[in-house]
Amino acid sequence: VQFETGTGLAFQVLPSRGLDIASAKFQGASLALEMPTGEAHPAFFDPRGIEWLRTFHVGLVTTCGLTWAGAPCQDAGQDLGLHGRYSHLPARNLKISDEWVEDDRVLSVSGDLREAYLFGPNLAATRTISTVVGSNTMVIEDTIRNEGFQDTPHQLLYHINIGFPVVSETAQFLAKSTATPRDAIAEPGLTQCRAFEAPSAGYKEQVFYHDIKADDEGFAHVAIVNPDFNEGQGLGIYLRYRQKELPRFAQWKNMLAGAYVCGLEPANCSVQGRAHDRAEGRLQFLAPGEERKTYLELTVLPDNDTIQGVMEILGGM
Repeated sequence: VQFETGTGLAFQVLPSRGLDIASAKFQGASLALEMPTGEAHPAFFDPRGIEWLRTFHVGLVTTCGLTWAGAPCQDAGQDLGLHGRYSHLPARNLKISDEWVEDDRVLSVSGDLREAYLFGPNLAATRTISTVVGSNTMVIEDTIRNEGFQDTPHQLLYHINIGFPVVSETAQFLAKSTATPRDAIAEPGLTQCRAFEAPSAGYKEQVFYHDIKADDEGFAHVAIVNPDFNEGQGLGIYLRYRQKELPRFAQWKNMLAGAYVCGLEPANCSVQGRAHDRAEGRLQFLAPGEERKTYLELTVLPDNDTIQGVMEILGGM
């Protein structure tokens, strides 16, 4: 489902892949990394170990969950691969809408998804992705319900993947936060986690957890900005989401040649696997009949004036 808002923002939503956002561009400039795997059919999903990566085309938004996310592990007698099934679930009851809401012409797509099997969990999700003609903002709204009859582990992570030319040697990661490294590999890069290097062969990914200070309305704010893009015009991506729903945030910094990307990852879990969260006593569950909602906004910052506006928001928090 192809969206164009008239400002130069164009993005593609994949109904067969969880209504995730694949390619996204602004006035011809790519916003996300896209890998040579392409937008693979969900039938090619392999849940073992890290085989999930074989169908990870990256794209702007890849959703991880619903019952597990993060690193492969063994938990409660189950072998769990990387990042769960969500991004390989096809949407049903698809609705594409173009309608006026007061003074706004709203474009949207919505659908229902389900992660379920006999003797297992039964989680249902409804997703709506929307934008407004004349806008540079994409909105993701999810509702997740436990329609089974037992408490079910629930992990949810939004893998938002910003690539070149937003990410470059002149770009910055912006958040009012305290950062900690995920592991020993990331420790040496802690002081440089808000800056980016040139792509290099052999780079090992670094992941940092950020404790983000939310605003008075409970929203967390994160941005990646490149003031030097297009001879000083500037270009950036600004993420705003309700922190109560997604209390944890990871930054995936991968300066690897051929896979040059920074991931913004709001989540209700760590990226270290379900067994890790269970052992820490931080694994979330959905009770039978329980429902949870999430709300995220992704906005393109088309120039340095809008970048400065976001910097002032972050500085004033």
